[in-house]
Amino acid sequence: MKNLVILTLIIFSNALLGKSQTKQAYTRYVNPFIGTAPLTDPKILGYELPDGWRSWAGLTFPGASLPNAMVQLSPITEYGSGAGYEYEDSVIYGFTHTNKGHWNLCNVPVLPLSNANGSFGSSFSHAREQAAPGYYQVYLDDYEVDVKLSTTLRCGYHQYEYKNNTNRQILFDLAKANNRVSDWQIEQIDKRTLQGFQQTGERIYFYALLNTDVEKLEKNQPEKGKGFAIVHLANGSSAPVALKLGLSFVSVENAKQNLLAEIADKSFDQVRKEATEQWETKLSAIEVTGGSEKQKEMFYSCLYRSLLWPALRSDVNKEFRDAKGAVVRADFNYYTEPSLWDTYRNKDVLLGLLSPQVALDVIKSMKDVGDKTGFIPTFFHGDHGASSIVGAYLRGIDNFDVEATYKLLLRNADVSGGARPYIDEYIQKGYISDPDIKNPHVETKGRAGVSKTLEYAYDDYSLAQLAKRLGDDVNYKRLMARSKNYKNVFDPTTKFMRGRLENGDWIDPFNPQYPYYEYMYREANAWQVSFFAPHDMEGLISLYGGEKAFEAKLDSLFSVPWNPSYIARNVETMIGQYCHGNQPDHEAPFAYYFVGKPEKSQRIVDYILNNLYGIGDEGLALCGMDDAGEMSSWYALSALGLYTYSATDPNYLVTVPLFDEVKWHRNDGKVLMIKKVGEGRALQTIKVNNQLNEGYFVSHDLFINGGEIEIETKR
Repeated sequence: MKNLVILTLIIFSNALLGKSQTKQAYTRYVNPFIGTAPLTDPKILGYELPDGWRSWAGLTFPGASLPNAMVQLSPITEYGSGAGYEYEDSVIYGFTHTNKGHWNLCNVPVLPLSNANGSFGSSFSHAREQAAPGYYQVYLDDYEVDVKLSTTLRCGYHQYEYKNNTNRQILFDLAKANNRVSDWQIEQIDKRTLQGFQQTGERIYFYALLNTDVEKLEKNQPEKGKGFAIVHLANGSSAPVALKLGLSFVSVENAKQNLLAEIADKSFDQVRKEATEQWETKLSAIEVTGGSEKQKEMFYSCLYRSLLWPALRSDVNKEFRDAKGAVVRADFNYYTEPSLWDTYRNKDVLLGLLSPQVALDVIKSMKDVGDKTGFIPTFFHGDHGASSIVGAYLRGIDNFDVEATYKLLLRNADVSGGARPYIDEYIQKGYISDPDIKNPHVETKGRAGVSKTLEYAYDDYSLAQLAKRLGDDVNYKRLMARSKNYKNVFDPTTKFMRGRLENGDWIDPFNPQYPYYEYMYREANAWQVSFFAPHDMEGLISLYGGEKAFEAKLDSLFSVPWNPSYIARNVETMIGQYCHGNQPDHEAPFAYYFVGKPEKSQRIVDYILNNLYGIGDEGLALCGMDDAGEMSSWYALSALGLYTYSATDPNYLVTVPLFDEVKWHRNDGKVLMIKKVGEGRALQTIKVNNQLNEGYFVSHDLFINGGEIEIETKR
C-alpha cells in the first residue's frame, strides 16, 4: 500500500511537472540578453572599429516588460547608450521604467542602496543575473542587495533583499534619463507612499508604495534638473522590501489609479506569474517543430523582441496626452508612434497578425495625431504610415474611420510642411534633388533625395491601394503614376539609383560604394538602395535591361567587396555591398525570386539567419541595431518561411522555413500550417491546401480562413 501511494505521488508529480513544462514551453526559449552585447568582429562589421567606438548593434534591453506596455523596467549601465544597458559593463546605476533601445527614454531611475558613500552605482556579474519575459534579477555586489523586477502594463514591481537590514536606502536618481532632464519632483505622502514626476521632453508621473516605513526622504536638489533623492527606510524588518510603482504620462492621480488597478495587494510572485502567463499566451500563437535549440532560442527571442514596441501611453481610465499636450479620453488605447522607417517593412505586419487589437489602436492613435496636427505621423524618414495603415486595412484590420484617415494620408502625400519634406519638388519634378557639394563625406548634410524619392514612390503606391479600395479612381491613377517616380533617379549609364541636382543633372563625381547619412542616400550607399521598388519589381528589372542583367547586378551586390575605409556608423555587417546591419536594403536578399532563382535568395537568407544573429563570444550580439524590433521581425518571418516583401500588399513571399513544421494560431481559432518537405534548403514547389501554387506568393486569406502551405525542397 505504501509503495502504491509513493508510485501514485510520483505519477501525480510527473504529471504536474509535465504540465508546468508545457506552460513554460515558449518563454524558456527567450533570452532577453540577445542584442545587449557589442559586435566587434571586423569580418562581420566590414571595418575595424575606431578607438572609442561601440558599434550600433543590438541596443536592446534585458529588463521586464509586457507586450506593448507603458513600463519597461530595466537596468542601466550607461546613460545615453541606446537601451541604457551594455553587456560588457560591470556597474549598474539604476533601474529605469521606460525603454525602447533608441537613445531616449530610460525614465525614473531607482536603485537600492546600503551604506552608500555618495557615489551611486554597484558592480555586478552576469553569473548572478538572469532575465526572462516579464522578469529580471541581479545581485548588486557593492550594496549586497538581491534585486528582482517584474511588471504589469503600467507598473513596475521591485523586490529588494538586503543582506544588511539596517541603513537601507533607495535612490531616486531623477536628474538622469536618456533625455535631458529639466525638472523633477518627489514628495512623501505618508509613511509608505511617495509620488512625483520627471520632466524631459514630456512629463512622466509616478506613484510608489512601499511595504515598509520611510524614516526620512532626503532631497538633494541644488538646482532644477540636477541632484537626487534618497529614501531612508526604517530599521526593524528583515523581510524583502517591495516597491510598487505606477507610471502615467497624464498625472500623479492617474499613476495611482494605474497602480491600484494593476497591482494593488498582489505579491511579487503573483505579478511575475501573470507576466509569464501573458507572454506564454502571446508566444504560443506560433508553434514550431524541428530546427535546432539555438534556432528555437533565436526565433522566440526575436518574436519576443518584435512585440515590445510601440508602447502604451493611455491610463486605465483611458486618459492620455495627445500630440498637442492636452489631456483627453478615448475609447481606445493610445500608443506611441511606431518606428515607421524601420518597422513598416515587416514588424507592423507581424503586430497585426499577433496583436490585431493593438495594431488597430495604433492606427487610431496615429489618426488622433493627424487630427491634431493635420498629418499622420511619420518617423525619421519616408512616409510609411501609408504602408503600415493600408497594409493593416487590406489584411482586415478596418474598424476605424477609414475615410477620415485616408484624407489625412492624402494630406501627407500632397501638402508641404508635414510628413514629407520637399514634397513640392517631388510632385513638380518626380524626384528630389540634392545640392552640388564638392568632396562630400559621410555626414555631409543634404536632402537624401534618392532615398526620399524611392520611398515616396512606394508610399504613393501604398496610398493608391486604399484609393482603389475606396473607389477614388482619380487619386488611384494619380498616385499610381507617381509610384513610378523611382525610375527618375535610376541612371541607365551606371545602372544605379543616383542623386540629381536641381537642374536635373546627375551628381558628379559619383562613387556608388560610398555611404552617406543624408546626402543622396539615407544611411546607405547607391548599391544598398538600387534594388528598392518592392511595389514594381517588373518595372525595376526592365530598367536594368531584363532578368539576366538584373540577376548579374544582384550577384554583384553580394560579391563586390566592402571597402573597410568607408565607415558610416550603423552602416555595418556586410555581405559584399549588402548591409544587413541597417534597414534600407532588407528586401534585397529576396529579389532573386523575381528572376526565378529562389535558391539564390535562400542561400543568402540562410547565411543571415545562421551567422548574423546571436553571434559574438557570448552568442548575444546582433549584426545591427534592432530598431524597435525590425531586425528581430526580419528574422522571425524569414525563419517561418513567409516574408512581407511589399508590406502594403496582403500577401507573403514563401521561403524555406528553418523548421519542419509551423502552426500559426490566429486569435479567432484558425490555424495556418506550414510544412517543409525534404531535407534540402532549395525551394522546389509550393502547395496551398494540396494545390500547386502559382508563383511564390501566398494570400493573406490563409490567415483568415486557415489552411496549409507545403514547401517541397531539394538539395
